[in-house]
Amino acid sequence: MDWQELEAFRILAQELHFGRTAERLHLSRGRVSQLIKTLEHRIGAPLFDRTSRRVSLTPIGRRLFADLEPHHLGIVASLARATDAARGIGGTLAVGFSSPLAGEAILRIADAFRTDHPDCEVVVCEVQLSDRYGPLREGDLDLALIEFPVDEPDLVSGPAIFFDQRVLAVSTGHRLADRDAVNVEDLKGETSITIAGLPQYFLDEFIPSPSDGTRPIEAATSWQELLTLVAADRGVAVCAAQGADYYARPTITYLPFTDTAPVAYGLVWRSSGETAMVRAFTQTAVATSKTVR
Repeated sequence: MDWQELEAFRILAQELHFGRTAERLHLSRGRVSQLIKTLEHRIGAPLFDRTSRRVSLTPIGRRLFADLEPHHLGIVASLARATDAARGIGGTLAVGFSSPLAGEAILRIADAFRTDHPDCEVVVCEVQLSDRYGPLREGDLDLALIEFPVDEPDLVSGPAIFFDQRVLAVSTGHRLADRDAVNVEDLKGETSITIAGLPQYFLDEFIPSPSDGTRPIEAATSWQELLTLVAADRGVAVCAAQGADYYARPTITYLPFTDTAPVAYGLVWRSSGETAMVRAFTQTAVATSKTVR
């Protein structure tokens, strides 16, 4: 049996058009027609009904297509597994996330990754904001989807996977609480509460400075402590808009900024840990993820 005959049959059964089939196979229409006729002669019955206007499968053709397709998919999967093995794409990949929206994105990416690489297992766990890089550096994680920027000499910042709008969390009794939106100048005189342990370069970009250059910052040990301090009107917090969805409180209002860029979330890995699995997962993430929330 000539594999070209079967492939011509399979593609023509999908397209039901000789021209499109020829394009997909990079063959001439005449060659496709010849392959189909040879296969029909081999089987002893027509596989397609042809007119000047349309092409359709005969009952025997429909049965052959239904019987062949699972075997074709099995061959493709076998080749993919062999390719993964040759490239070292197999085993367990540990991936971290720093926020609820990042966690949802990782689960979606992991599902697509497992489909393409069935010999890989993806383990997902949360990364604490107070120690964003520790699990990567200690080898507990292979990848992490976290807020940018990341400017560490031993870590690689991959592509941004999605963006989330920047908002300001204030208590419902705050002077800004009745506003529909805020701008950077509204931060004048305000204490910004953030999570302890975040590097200074990150805070410099994440928390905008008003024109007077003042930016008093108070650190909380956890996200829940941060929200409690904001609710108590001890300060305000610059954060991503997902906070309003996942951390809604009756004592806190989230106000969108009108003049700041969204927060970027991207993949990060160790410079010494760029494996074939890491590259493959990153490619899947870029191909399957939304770029804007």
